[in-house]
Amino acid sequence: MSIRRLVRVTAGGVAGLLVLVSITGCGGGQAEPVAVPSTEPTRERVVVPKAPVESGEMFVVYEDAESPEAVEGRALLTDATLLEELAEDVNAMLVLPVDVPVNGRQCDEANAYWSPSEQAMTICYEDAELSRRIFDEAGEADVVASTLGAERATFYHELGHAVIDLYDLPFTGREEDVADQLAAVLLLQPDDDGQVDPENIAAARAYALMFQGYSEQEGGGAEEFPFWDVHEYDLARMYNFQCWIYGSDPEANASMVADGLVPEERADSCEDEFDRMSRAWYEMLEPHLRDE
Repeated sequence: MSIRRLVRVTAGGVAGLLVLVSITGCGGGQAEPVAVPSTEPTRERVVVPKAPVESGEMFVVYEDAESPEAVEGRALLTDATLLEELAEDVNAMLVLPVDVPVNGRQCDEANAYWSPSEQAMTICYEDAELSRRIFDEAGEADVVASTLGAERATFYHELGHAVIDLYDLPFTGREEDVADQLAAVLLLQPDDDGQVDPENIAAARAYALMFQGYSEQEGGGAEEFPFWDVHEYDLARMYNFQCWIYGSDPEANASMVADGLVPEERADSCEDEFDRMSRAWYEMLEPHLRDE
């Protein structure tokens, strides 16, 4: 289910592909990153093969886990070698200006975030554990696959934060919204044959379902939502992502409208929305892509 590389493609006559944005905590609904304990944890560095062109390297570091939630989340990530796979994809796709660590860490909350000061990404073990519980309670047929799919999308969201910072990219709108767009574009880009990996589509749908689960955990209502927050309302993020899934291929995903996952009032604009954001982010990221 790895991405091949970010390349220009054409879908319906519109050039696609691109990138994104932001900085701060993004997981577990509206959670913010927590301070790292003062006691230095054991760090297990996983060396990801460096791409042939000289540049910075993305690599993975797994820290120890102590709480039951963190231990379970760590096992989910390490057993699947998910972060290593994603870091290798990034090294093959982008010319990074610096070395970039991806830290698997116990945060004592479900979260994921990019740190501009450290130029490092953190994926909290608790985020994977919470996703696993959400999909289990939702009755998903393959809970582990859905969990890993949602964490893949979470990684791409944080990659958006990383890229906007590392390359000092311009953007419009809220960074969190643009970062979600990057996750959607990377998951839903077609391959050289114009096909989208079914597992990536499943991952995109899992990411949307994850936000529905967050909303249900918080009561499902908007009355208490902090609308001043940099993050969008969880159900709005769910509907945005489902719109982009549908818009990436309206014919193949027509059942999403029939099933009520994408309201008819929104569906008509989803294809143009997805095409525009893909084209815009491709143009921003193009100077930083590795040559074929």
